[in-house]
Amino acid sequence: MVSGTARRLFGGVVHAFVLIAFSVLLAFPFYWMLITIFKTTNDLYDLRNNPFKFNEKPTLEHLQLLFHDTLYLRWVGNTAFVGAVVVLITLLLAVPGAYALARLTGRWGERLGIGIFLTYLVPPTLLFIPLARLVAILGLQDSLWSLIVVYPSFTVPFSIWLLMGFFKSIPRELEDAAMVDGLTRFGAFIKLVVPISVSGILTVVIFSFTLVTQEFGYALTFISSKSHQMVGVGVPIFLVRGDVYYWGSLMAACLITSLPIALLYNVFLDRFIAGFTVGAVK
Repeated sequence: MVSGTARRLFGGVVHAFVLIAFSVLLAFPFYWMLITIFKTTNDLYDLRNNPFKFNEKPTLEHLQLLFHDTLYLRWVGNTAFVGAVVVLITLLLAVPGAYALARLTGRWGERLGIGIFLTYLVPPTLLFIPLARLVAILGLQDSLWSLIVVYPSFTVPFSIWLLMGFFKSIPRELEDAAMVDGLTRFGAFIKLVVPISVSGILTVVIFSFTLVTQEFGYALTFISSKSHQMVGVGVPIFLVRGDVYYWGSLMAACLITSLPIALLYNVFLDRFIAGFTVGAVK
């Protein structure tokens, strides 16, 4: 009895230690960005100062530089707009496409799904010239719509492949029973399959939006004017001037931009896992 209690106590201590260690390691970059935002420039560059605390009185000069001397809020708005449209296009194409491949085409659906996924693995450098030519033909240079046209070519193939797994995990008998009760196949898809696959759809939304915020090459090439920049391009271009790095403003931009995405990942993590296990059975 004592031995069993001791083992449980030891296991609890080890579990708490591992949890605390991982929490500290994961939270440290955010702590570093936070204190960097409010440190003075002298405090940041003086090697005699302790880098983990404020050695001088905190300042708001880095936030003022970010919000008043750059178009950071405009860049965030551009990114949110492009992300929302790309997510919408991805869902409109990937959800019905994945369902059709998973349900309506039998053995060929899986092969075609793998073929679609392989297109996602094509290096972007190989697609750059044809996509640039397409943007030029459409007359979308230096326009956010150029990115809206290009990004679904990355998000749709992966999303179709991902959602096929969710749809295949849903028993066909559920749809058959719904159609026996009077629903059409489309009605069964909307009222039964889509609600069960919410976890997969949320995963597609997060993946697509994250890609929009992180992609650099096409956003740098297709957008040239300052007011049309995406946040991932505008921040390093206008806050790194030659060999001068505005570290406080850079960290502020990174922290403000990354927190919502990190929060989304943490909020929907359980639902993502449930989609592969219990969620589909229910």
